[in-house]
Amino acid sequence: MSTKNDNATPLMRQYHAIKKKHPDKIVLFRMGDFYETFDEDAKVTAKTLGITLTKRSNGAAGKTPLAGFPHHALDAYLHKLLRAGLRVAICEQLEDPKQAKGIVKRDITEIVTPGTAVDDKYLSSEENNYLATVIWNEKNAVCAYADISTGEMSLVRGSSEAVLDYISSLPVQEILFTEGNEKTLREKLPLYKGLITPLESWISDGIYCQEQIRQHFKVHSLKGMGLEDDRSGQQAVGMLLHYIRENFQQRLEHLSNLHILELANYLSMDNFTIRNLELLQRLNGERGEGTLIWAIDNTNTPMAARLIRHWLLHPLQDISKILFRQRQISFFLENAQLRQSARKILHQIGDIERLLGRLSAKKINPRELLVLKESLINAVLLAERLESNQELNFPHLDSLQKLIKLIDSAVLPEPPININEGGIFQESFHPELPELRQIAYHGKDYLVKMQENERRRLDIPSLKIGYNRVFGYYIEITRTHSDKVPEDYIRKQTLVNCERYITPELKTFEEKILNAEESLQQLERQLWLNLLDELLPYLSVIQQNTRIVAETDIYAALAELTEREQWCLPELEETGILEIKGGRHPVIEALLPPGESFIPNDVFLDTLTDQILIITGPNMAGKSTYLRQIGLIVLLAHIGSYIPADSAKIGISDKIFTRVGASDNLAYGESTFLTEMIETANILNTATSKSLILLDEIGRGTSTYDGLSIAWAVVEYLHNTEQVAARTLFATHYHELTELEKLLGRVKNYNVAVREYGDKIIFLRKIIQGAADKSYGIYVAQMAGIPKSVVDRAKSILHSLSGSDHALPDGKKMIKARVKAEENSYQLSIFEAKESALAKDIKALKIEEMTPLQALQALDELKRKMQ
Repeated sequence: MSTKNDNATPLMRQYHAIKKKHPDKIVLFRMGDFYETFDEDAKVTAKTLGITLTKRSNGAAGKTPLAGFPHHALDAYLHKLLRAGLRVAICEQLEDPKQAKGIVKRDITEIVTPGTAVDDKYLSSEENNYLATVIWNEKNAVCAYADISTGEMSLVRGSSEAVLDYISSLPVQEILFTEGNEKTLREKLPLYKGLITPLESWISDGIYCQEQIRQHFKVHSLKGMGLEDDRSGQQAVGMLLHYIRENFQQRLEHLSNLHILELANYLSMDNFTIRNLELLQRLNGERGEGTLIWAIDNTNTPMAARLIRHWLLHPLQDISKILFRQRQISFFLENAQLRQSARKILHQIGDIERLLGRLSAKKINPRELLVLKESLINAVLLAERLESNQELNFPHLDSLQKLIKLIDSAVLPEPPININEGGIFQESFHPELPELRQIAYHGKDYLVKMQENERRRLDIPSLKIGYNRVFGYYIEITRTHSDKVPEDYIRKQTLVNCERYITPELKTFEEKILNAEESLQQLERQLWLNLLDELLPYLSVIQQNTRIVAETDIYAALAELTEREQWCLPELEETGILEIKGGRHPVIEALLPPGESFIPNDVFLDTLTDQILIITGPNMAGKSTYLRQIGLIVLLAHIGSYIPADSAKIGISDKIFTRVGASDNLAYGESTFLTEMIETANILNTATSKSLILLDEIGRGTSTYDGLSIAWAVVEYLHNTEQVAARTLFATHYHELTELEKLLGRVKNYNVAVREYGDKIIFLRKIIQGAADKSYGIYVAQMAGIPKSVVDRAKSILHSLSGSDHALPDGKKMIKARVKAEENSYQLSIFEAKESALAKDIKALKIEEMTPLQALQALDELKRKMQ
């Protein structure tokens, strides 16, 4: 029985054979000057790229869908395919179509996936491009991840919750998992929008993964790597290496080190906190202006831009490491002239990490290699300028010098981008280069010179050298001078008025000139590959120095920021104290117009005396800004930075939690209130006494009584539950919560100062001790432009409610309600409230079996129970 493929053309049979090996990828099939896609690939490609979907004849098999684009547009279109989360296999022609016998040989030369891209055209210079594997159980998890474009490879270990939070904070483009676990992975990472790639279960086999690790890192034992007793870690790293090896199809020398991170050593922040603090993007999803990274990132190199983002998302807990960073920033702060000199040098350094990734993959071009050389020259110069700083140790600078000399001796100052164009190397780099170039580039000059020499030697002024396709180059002599023809001339053709000859010298030259360009191209291509092989052993030492360059860039940039904005050096302690004097919001201060100053505020928290601050005051007064300000200052202190304040003593935190501002998650079916409760539940379930908690307007998404009750219970729980008795700022519009200061010893009241002038109010933006006496909600409505008639009516309603039973319970009523509540009822659950007896009675009714009279009797009974 014949199949559709049996009836296809030879070309389509070739395509189907290749596609069969890569069913999960878009195959870009090279045909002359175009890349074509067929069948389902064509439909997906046309839709993704917005190009025309057409059809191609497929012999007796009929027509097949077709979509394609010019080969020179590959970079632009490949970028779009990767951004759409597609895997792409590039199928090239392996021989010259003119010399092919039958169908041109083709095969896959490169596989590109969102997690394995290395070309700058597909990547952001400010962000990493991670490929990750995650393995978890009920309590613990591991994640191995790598950026193939930079050579970074890490393994993180910790609690399942901490590892999943860590993954969520990384710019991961592709996650690998064993088949059958996709649903679970999606559930654990609901906000992840990148590509999820299943791997066959045998790839996670322990023995196979161990062998992958040993082969890649060239080690006999995993003990020295810290993986010997970590089966999950072995699986994660082994699966990652397998996938990279199978799909990247390039050398991986730059993935030479595995960094193992224990998450317990880092300050943890969940997705809600990262989003609420607007570290990398604003609440509306926009990046750039208005984010913390925008306010503080004044680095000069792409490596530093990526690293400082990593620092922000993964702050330190280890005081000794924080102090090291502080010392480096202080060094550049105290040595302003040296700092300016260093920053000028840093400005001349390119993206060394990604250049090394392209070097390892042998995708680097000659001009990029010169950028690498110039960057290394400046790295050495930077190291020399910073010799006075004994703690910034640039290792093996002599090796960098050797590398620089090697590149300098090999490559011309202005080489082409494409190695096939030739003209890459210094003529002194290889003995055959001068002659081949002379012939290839100056062949005609050589012939003219030879012609002049022969004319003089034979005294034949009319002698000339010509060329035809039959027998190549020849020497033409008229019959009048035939008696002067020497013996080494070999007659090839006789014409009416002349004879044509060849000589051994001319034939040798002919072979050289005809083959020179091809020979030169082949020689330079081979010399290029040989040169890259010579450079590969230097990868490790370059990577070590590049890391120090990036860190130095951050230190100098933060010192510059500190000097310009007059920031202070915080004191870090292993205590439960958080004391900030004259603190300012780093982002809002940067957004203020010239001449306008940010109003500073203090804060004092102590887990022993002032654990929870209840902050009251009207909307728009600055409560949310104050909370975010405290969170950002503490975060900056934990990355080793100076902070926007007059002075500060900061006890180390293990986690920062925020619940600030409305954050509907409607795309995932979650309302404002549900999102608020999920975030709050996460805080109460995972905080510790070392955490910092910033809560804003808890309970506002539901009815007033429900909201007040929840907010009250949350404060009690944080105060009375020892394991989560964290330093807490609790901003609220529920004035009734201020009564808690009388009931709970470590709760203190603060408010945002307001000054009244008749019917107008002025927000002073100062946080002062004591409770707010009014909410000023109607004043805020008036400021917002609510029509006067509506404002007047609101005032009237407020006046009537204030003297009625509809008013909120005052503090005394709340205290009575609290006394009646069961002791130790602090476990918050929004889903497990017990059904009332009345609700049970109603559910028990079988209305469909009742007569109208029985129904009325049942209703009367329920009414009596309610009274």
